[in-house]
Amino acid sequence: MVSWFRRNKSDKAAETAPEPPAQAPSVATPEPAPATEAPAAAAGRKGWTQRVRGIFTKDITELFGRNPKLDDDLLDEIETALLSADVGVTATTEIVDKLRKRMKAREFADAHELLAALRAELLALLQPIAQPLAIDASAKPFVILTVGVNGVGKTTTIGKLARRFKDEGRNLMLAAGDTFRAAAVAQLQQWGERNGVVVIAQGQDADPASVAFYALQAAKSRGADVLIADTAGRLHTQGGLMNELGKIKRVLGKLDANAPHEVLMVIDGTTGQNALSQLKQFNAAVQVTGLVVTKLDGTAKGGVLFALAREFGIPIRFAGIGEKPEDLRVFDAEAFVDALLPASLGA
Repeated sequence: MVSWFRRNKSDKAAETAPEPPAQAPSVATPEPAPATEAPAAAAGRKGWTQRVRGIFTKDITELFGRNPKLDDDLLDEIETALLSADVGVTATTEIVDKLRKRMKAREFADAHELLAALRAELLALLQPIAQPLAIDASAKPFVILTVGVNGVGKTTTIGKLARRFKDEGRNLMLAAGDTFRAAAVAQLQQWGERNGVVVIAQGQDADPASVAFYALQAAKSRGADVLIADTAGRLHTQGGLMNELGKIKRVLGKLDANAPHEVLMVIDGTTGQNALSQLKQFNAAVQVTGLVVTKLDGTAKGGVLFALAREFGIPIRFAGIGEKPEDLRVFDAEAFVDALLPASLGA
């Protein structure tokens, strides 16, 4: 912690032109990718259904069974199910109020129609922000700055993105900017070797803004299509460390006025409503332009995606539904809702 605040005393100098590092940035030599054994999720929507737990299915089926009549008691139970799934108070209230108004107007003939209306409301929240990441080919390189708190799977996500872009035939490089965590540089270098991608690194406790600066210089000189820069995981309440992100962004802008072209925040799908406060703080610091929501397989409730959509409207680029690189999927709103709710009662 002390080393971070000491570096902040020389921010102006770093932003003007970072001093050459005592040790030249290392360039990891790509190694052939090892064979993978464990299977990824099935392709298409089947994979979403396999991996994303039906966070509503059991509750919805049971509550319709307990309340076959369309009345306020049924809507109250729907409201409780949504809140329990981390959909959030604001989004839940709006959804239930709309359903109540339509039910009072006798728009639903039976519970099946009410379920269809609930699905439609959930889908309407997600569809506007289901926007895939578009790489601008005119940006050489297209710079992606990844941010997020500790433990969300940020470095792993970078590795999976590297695999995706490599498979798309893009020439890319990685910048090991998480110099705060001892194993982070080595972890990113392993991903680079696994995917055959060059990694620029300076080692632990190096100035992350300097790492980003020299990585962008190297990417430009090598004609890279994409540069993905890692950053230190930090709590959104750590003001000094959050300021470091702003510094990295400004230093990148010295070499390319439009860089970074994407600020991609990685969010752990298991964190629930705390994800809202995280995004609020990171967005204030570096203007987040896209989200990756990880760990949606396993214990994640997943409802926080609806809360994020309602509160911020920031595009969700990718969703993690498994451990394999292929399990980092372009976010599909329809597939996600299909995996959460049955299309009909008894389905």
